[in-house]
Amino acid sequence: MIITTRDGKSFDTDRDLTAPERHILQKLIIWELFASSVDQFREKEKEAMFRGWNNSGPIKTSEPMTAILTELEEKVVLRLSKDME
Repeated sequence: MIITTRDGKSFDTDRDLTAPERHILQKLIIWELFASSVDQFREKEKEAMFRGWNNSGPIKTSEPMTAILTELEEKVVLRLSKDME
């Protein structure tokens, strides 16, 4: 999957992320859509990175993953602000 951030950076998840990062990203994409607050999204992100893939333990966040997570968080903020209108 190719993810392009709003600042124009593109990431190929197959190439730029580790398998554990891809697994976590799949879960966090769902949370991007359903989190009721930015704090809830951040908590789910923190929990996922700590637990790792299938409870394998903490995952070191790569630079591409950090950029993608920032983008997801910004999308949560935008979605919630639209919901408030």
